[in-house]
Amino acid sequence: MMATPLAIRAVLLDLDGTLLDTVLDLHAAASAMLRDLGRPAISVESIRSYVGRGIPNLVKRVLAGSMAASDDATPPPPEALASFKLHYSSENGRHAALFPGVREGLDSFKDLNLPLGVITNKADAFTLPLLQRTGLFPYFDVIVSGDVLPRPKPDPMPLLWASGRLAVSPVDVLMIGDSVHDFHAGRAAGCHVFLVPYGYNEGRDVRDLACDGIVSTLAEAAQRVIHA
Repeated sequence: MMATPLAIRAVLLDLDGTLLDTVLDLHAAASAMLRDLGRPAISVESIRSYVGRGIPNLVKRVLAGSMAASDDATPPPPEALASFKLHYSSENGRHAALFPGVREGLDSFKDLNLPLGVITNKADAFTLPLLQRTGLFPYFDVIVSGDVLPRPKPDPMPLLWASGRLAVSPVDVLMIGDSVHDFHAGRAAGCHVFLVPYGYNEGRDVRDLACDGIVSTLAEAAQRVIHA
């Protein structure tokens, strides 16, 4: 636990698993894709463990029934990827729900005059509609989706780029996420890192990561910072 509040000048946040629980949307799209391909169904909990490295990797993991499928650089079958994207375009945001404390936390950050950004590995075509459908879009000054830059998280590039757009140094930025990818991206960028324990971390516990703090909600995170 930190003895004093963390002084920062901006906050960057992961999307799926940090701001929004989107597993039911992703499960519906994956299930429809599997039906299209004549494949067996998949559980919601399997999808929950597969989330975190973008749609192509999610599709590969679903088809293989294995986390390790994302370690292979081979792209997913085009027909499977096209099917998933088609179904997800209609399911995106349909069942998504804000995690507890998210809106309160975002309001508190705004009250502190801290600019906010979203850093996600979700494709831009799905990120913007999701933020709009859930009412979160107006909160953010910068949005970086997974296909906007050459390298997504866990590479630090999206965080560095977003910090530049917000005109703040990465050392004065707080990254809040739910996974090892958010942790590594934040650390590599030189940012402070808070992690939430309720999201999607590929079956691992974020408490094992040497971040600057584990926060139960975004509302708690906002209570632990001040504007530098």
